Amino acid sequence: MRELLGSCTDCGKDVYCMDGFLNGVYIENRLFCFECADPEEKKEQEKEQA
Repeated sequence: MRELLGSCTDCGKDVYCMDGFLNGVYIENRLFCFECADPEEKKEQEKEQA
């Protein structure tokens, strides 16, 4: 089962609950996708795009 919980606070990407597991990160009343929640991964993606 896949249920939309909301949008990522940073990038606006949809974040879902999939089979009872949050497909993102919830920090201090804010919802993030995994890419925005991990700053190291975000930096690596920006380097690849440049």
